[in-house]
Amino acid sequence: MDLDVFLYQLQFEPDETRPPNLEVNWKDAPLPYKLYRGLPHIPLCAEVPLTLGEQQNATVKSISHFLWYVFGLARFSQVDVQGKPVNMARRFVPSGGALYPNELYMYIKTDDFSAGIYHYDVAHHRLVLLREGNFDDYITKALGGSCEVTGCFGVAFVSTMFWKNFFKYHNFSYRLQGLDTGVLLGHLLEVSKQFGFNGAVHFQFLDRALGHLLTLSEEEESVYAVVPLSVKPLEQAGNRFRQSDAGLCETVPKLKHEHYVRSKKRIPYPQLLAMNEASMLQATDSFLCLPEHKPHFRQGNIIRLPEVKPISYEFAEVCRKRQSPDGDFSLRKVTSEELAILLYEAHRMYLYKNDSGITNPLVIYGCLYHVEGIPNGAYRYNYEEHALEELNPGDHRLALQYGMTADNVNLFQVPLCLHVVGERKHYGELGYRGYRMQQMDAGMLVQRLLLAATSLGMGGHPLLGFDTKVCDALYGLDQHDETCLIQVPIGPYRARSKLEGSVHA
Repeated sequence: MDLDVFLYQLQFEPDETRPPNLEVNWKDAPLPYKLYRGLPHIPLCAEVPLTLGEQQNATVKSISHFLWYVFGLARFSQVDVQGKPVNMARRFVPSGGALYPNELYMYIKTDDFSAGIYHYDVAHHRLVLLREGNFDDYITKALGGSCEVTGCFGVAFVSTMFWKNFFKYHNFSYRLQGLDTGVLLGHLLEVSKQFGFNGAVHFQFLDRALGHLLTLSEEEESVYAVVPLSVKPLEQAGNRFRQSDAGLCETVPKLKHEHYVRSKKRIPYPQLLAMNEASMLQATDSFLCLPEHKPHFRQGNIIRLPEVKPISYEFAEVCRKRQSPDGDFSLRKVTSEELAILLYEAHRMYLYKNDSGITNPLVIYGCLYHVEGIPNGAYRYNYEEHALEELNPGDHRLALQYGMTADNVNLFQVPLCLHVVGERKHYGELGYRGYRMQQMDAGMLVQRLLLAATSLGMGGHPLLGFDTKVCDALYGLDQHDETCLIQVPIGPYRARSKLEGSVHA
């Protein structure tokens, strides 16, 4: 299939990306985490604190707590799947179908660890040593000199294992994988702040060089993002390096480690591999620094939002309280101040350092209903003016509900149905890699919305099961070459009765 056609279908014709008679083989489902066998490992501290916020040094204890809050198993629940109870291990970040296609690797070099490449073994809360040694120069070159790794205590690598959610969503999983990665990146950056670590996201790197370093199989898994971490401000390397994938790979030996997936039969996913191949960067000459992106806000009917200041909340408590309500939303009036705090906080947290020069590329739109002091209608949040631009007045809940492709959320009970909107050309200068980057950006903004909503006592449920064309029409996005990337209903909810236990119970 033509790759441009594939990307169009992912956005506007998702049913075309899945076989009409697709039957999910849950009995042969992969594990939601990767398990290595027969390798040295370091047990991590399981005495995880219930509160965060104090400055931390990079020790075994702090890195243990950091990794657990980023991606560790936080609670266990039992859900109904095809009429049968299924036990599920959940984390603090949401994931499509709770399948968690991502894996987290760390390059660590502190006094408490042997310098090397580690995999975070989520199931056992431990670090598995994949490759021992100091790789400062290697990673710095793989990043094209955009960060001086020597000054970092570690580097986080977020990868995607294609099969982990392809088995359920087929080719549509490609869109989910970018969004899931973004949610994890957004959460990783927020956790880093809580520990006093400085981090920056790198989307551009030599893919095969890093896959080689992490001992990954290109047919199974690929690095999507790199986050250097330091207790001091991050520094850019003095010189940009001209480096090729092949030349760098030759500097370290090839290693192959055995790992367990559980699935006995895997369906091929050639379309995902083709997209991954087309997105790869093989030389640092291909790296781009794009000009700052400034969305053109429209000057329609403007509603000024109440002035707000950054709010303080207990981050760890918000992590524990975050929920993705389904049919549990309960309509009540939301104040204009609550809306102002939600939008301000989400956008403030969304600002982050990255290597592409793209800032503020995405905008929050929303269909509002029953918000105090604000007429029902479709709006765009103008973050520069901290104001709403009215685009389409009226109650749009019926259109939104008709646009849902599943009946898991009753939007008539939702006061805020928000959409993350971006350009249809998805960072076109960066080619097919730009699509993946845009999805990750959207995921990061979604996680900020969810954290802000939870701090206000509300819930949010990220959704891709909606008709993009219906939502684009509500906001008049067609004429501006923009589109809705993800839908996030947000509002008060009733906590449903369910069987769930926290690791702190």
